[in-house]
Amino acid sequence: MTAKPIMIQGTMSGAGKSLLTAGLCRVFAQDGYKVAPFKSQNMALNSAITATGAEMGRAQVVQAEAAGVPPESAMNPILLKPTTDVGSQVIVNGHVLGTMSAREYFAFKHTLVPEIMRAYNDLASRFDIIVIEGAGSPAEVNLKDGDIVNMGMAKMAKSPVLLVGDIDRGGVFAQLLGTLMLLDDDERRLCKALVVNKFRGDKSILEPGLDILRERSGLPIAGVIPYAQLDIDDEDSLSDRLAVRSGAALVDIAVVRLPRISNFTDFIALDAIDGVGVRYVQRSSELRDPDLIIIPGTKSTLADLKWLRESGLEAAILKRAAVGTPIFGVCGGYQMLGQEVADPTGAEGGGTLRGMGLLPMRTVFEPAKRQTRARGSIAVLGGPLAALSGMPVEGYEIHMGATTPLGGAPVCHLETQGVMVEDGCCSGSVYGSYLHGIFDSRECAQALVDALLTAKGIEPGGLQAVDMHAYKESQYDMLAQTLREHMDMQLIYNILRKGV
Repeated sequence: MTAKPIMIQGTMSGAGKSLLTAGLCRVFAQDGYKVAPFKSQNMALNSAITATGAEMGRAQVVQAEAAGVPPESAMNPILLKPTTDVGSQVIVNGHVLGTMSAREYFAFKHTLVPEIMRAYNDLASRFDIIVIEGAGSPAEVNLKDGDIVNMGMAKMAKSPVLLVGDIDRGGVFAQLLGTLMLLDDDERRLCKALVVNKFRGDKSILEPGLDILRERSGLPIAGVIPYAQLDIDDEDSLSDRLAVRSGAALVDIAVVRLPRISNFTDFIALDAIDGVGVRYVQRSSELRDPDLIIIPGTKSTLADLKWLRESGLEAAILKRAAVGTPIFGVCGGYQMLGQEVADPTGAEGGGTLRGMGLLPMRTVFEPAKRQTRARGSIAVLGGPLAALSGMPVEGYEIHMGATTPLGGAPVCHLETQGVMVEDGCCSGSVYGSYLHGIFDSRECAQALVDALLTAKGIEPGGLQAVDMHAYKESQYDMLAQTLREHMDMQLIYNILRKGV
């Protein structure tokens, strides 16, 4: 049996394609179908590692979770991770192919079509329905030649398309009708319905506009989706989570918003706790006096370390460290905390930079990327986060550098690929680890919050960590219910059955 496809394309980046794809995956799964998400090419710094050690976009991991199936790299055969404004690391089938400029990749990408179709056909042979997500807009006329992710992908998969517009940004009628106008005739024929997303207000006031959309497009409206307040992992650069928040919280956690921040989803488990404020800071004046400072992962450790220094944030963090404020670095942020970061082979452009000097270790970049899942426990820690000692952890490593401790103590004892290893380094009130997802376990998040409360002289136990698996499942169910209430699912199933 070959799966029936349906594709979600948008009028722009951020129109809500990823979330609608996840929602449809959940609805179809609830209705008894075996569903897989698919995005031929994703550009994002927010990635994850599968059980087989393959890297894929976080959005497709979320969609797989919503579908109730294990994520696999076939769901996102090409991942582009920007290293500069005009260049990206190219990951094919979960592993690094190389780094290319935008021009080089544009000329090269057509050679990846066989890889895309192998991945798609593999999924199509094992699933009932494939929900395909496009990227950006199909009306980006300068990119249409050799398109492999929007209408080009729809043609290869012979998939009907739902075109989604974002009414919250304004101009949704021009978005949808203008996009259709710029499509070729054969592309327009693939479009089977329109969706208005992120609506706030009285739908009856919108109806005259919907009538015009139907009349001028010749297409039905598959739904008007309200602006839903859901807590589901976002694409990195467009996430509302990264906005600076100034609201009062019992526990204040400041995360440095590095220019090339990656995997900020590491801190969702902390943000989900009532009474804990997780805010992202870009200026030294925004740092203030937090209970914990986190330096997150980054795609470009050397460049972001230089930015941290030039922005004045490094000096501000060093001042907080000097008075005992706990500092925690994850992956690239961990590398920055050491004595030196060296790139002798040019993995990140070459060069050597002095680290922040807060941890006794040194990092050297190597051409090979470490990609693995791991589980274990927090080691015996000292300092303000000693209460985390022994807490269970599970997550993944994804980094280019190899770090050599010059002192201190490990942060984690991990089993990875059947081998027990020590991970990270701690000294005084400064801690660092390569493990993404280190705070995801309920026990670890609870111990961290209790430790921060105790350091403030507040009795621990008043703030309760959440079961992240159950929490995510509830959010996916709420998303599915929203779509059932505001989308014409009978129309969607008819489109699925009829195909193109």
